Parts: sequence; C-alpha cells; structure tokens
Amino acid sequence: MSNTDSFIDEVSEEVRRERLFGFIKRYGWIAVLAVVLIVGGAAWNEWRQARDAAQAQAFGDAILASLAKDSPEARRAALLAIPAEGAQRAVIAMMAAEGSDGAGPAVTQLEEIVAGGELPQLYRDLAALKIVMIEQDTLPLERIAALLEPLQAPGAPFRLLALEQLALAEVAAEQKDAALERLRAILEDGDATPDLRRRVSQLIVALGGSLDAG
Repeated sequence: MSNTDSFIDEVSEEVRRERLFGFIKRYGWIAVLAVVLIVGGAAWNEWRQARDAAQAQAFGDAILASLAKDSPEARRAALLAIPAEGAQRAVIAMMAAEGSDGAGPAVTQLEEIVAGGELPQLYRDLAALKIVMIEQDTLPLERIAALLEPLQAPGAPFRLLALEQLALAEVAAEQKDAALERLRAILEDGDATPDLRRRVSQLIVALGGSLDAG
C-alpha cells in the first residue's frame, strides 16, 4: 500500500512539474517582458532626472553669468537672451524687468505672460503685478484696475498687494477717498503682514486720513 502511495505521489509530482514547465513555456515571455519594462522604465526615469538636473543647472549658470554683467542694460539683455520656456520664461522676464523704468523687451514679455494661458495663474498674476509696479506712473487707472482684477479674487495669493497697488493708482488719479477706503480695508484684513500694515498706515497718515476704525 505504501508503494502504491509512493508511486501515486511520484506521478502527481511529475504531472505538476510538466504543467509548470508548460506554463513557463506558454506564458514565461510575459514575465520576461515585465522585467524588461521595469528595468527599462527605471533606466529611462534616471536618464530623465539627470537630463532635467543638467538643464536646470545650465539655466541657473546662465542667469548667474547674466547678473555678472557690468551695467543694468547689459544684464537685462543677457537675461532676455537666455533660451527659456514656460515658467523659466516668466522668471527671466521678471528678473529682466527689475530696475526697468518703463516699456521695453522685459515689460513686453511680462505682458505676453499675462495675456497667454499656457502658464499657471500664479505666474500670470506675478507678471501683472510686476507690470503695474514698473509702470505705475504711466498707466491709466483703468488699465491698472484691469490688470489687477484677477489678483483680487478671494484667497488669491497676491490679493492684498494688488489692493495696495490699486490704492496707489487711485492716489495718483486724485481719487483720495477711494484710496483711503481701500487702504483701511487692507489694514483691517487679518491676512495683512506687518510690513504691509506699516506701509499702509504710513500712506493713510500721509494722505491726511485717520488710522482709527470708522
């Protein structure tokens, strides 16, 4: 009886072995393909990360080289000559606009960023704010209000800064009462930073207004 059981066990084991080999012959290529895909995907991901790191370093090196130029004009020209796409283009435009006194290539790029829809709203808002700060003395109040309108939405990151710039534009347009009302609203806003509160308070006093509520 034990010999029979042993024989049956051997036959069963052989059948299982034959089934396993058959399964491997039939479906083994799937496992091989999965391994190839996993290894290839990991290698491609490593290559992509190395490429992105090299591009970021080259972009940073180009900015540093541009900022090392002797004059603001040379720095601005070198910055605008750096090949850039997407968010990098927005960064370049805002850096090149630093110290600008009005219309120019940097401001033109900022306007293109505001008008375009390919970049996230954050970059478009920053570009609009930068345009207003550069051209505050030359843009009409209506144009400033239009540029800053998207920035004033509830929860927008630059909402209070936009309101500050709009109040300055109202002062320039001799709309003192409107400016004071807007400045007091900023002062009472819980999200206002200490620096912003200080600037707003100084402007209210300079306009002859009161810091007291009401």
